[in-house]
Amino acid sequence: MTTPPAEELDARGLFCPEPVMLLHGRIKEIPPGGLLRVLATDPSTTRDVVKFCRFLGHELVDQSETNNEFHFLIRRQT
Repeated sequence: MTTPPAEELDARGLFCPEPVMLLHGRIKEIPPGGLLRVLATDPSTTRDVVKFCRFLGHELVDQSETNNEFHFLIRRQT
């Protein structure tokens, strides 16, 4: 069984609290168990996205940084 491709939320250029506000709205559009990739440039997302997932029960599958850009892969809670 292959993993379906992730939907993407581009929050680059936005600052706290906008990336998490957009994430909160967008994750509701993802089916349970589905994946959402978030791209951001605000360093506070490294803290805020982790807390968002922990608080709401979503799984932070992967987190990385490349050239001052932060990438998160989130699996929506089932």
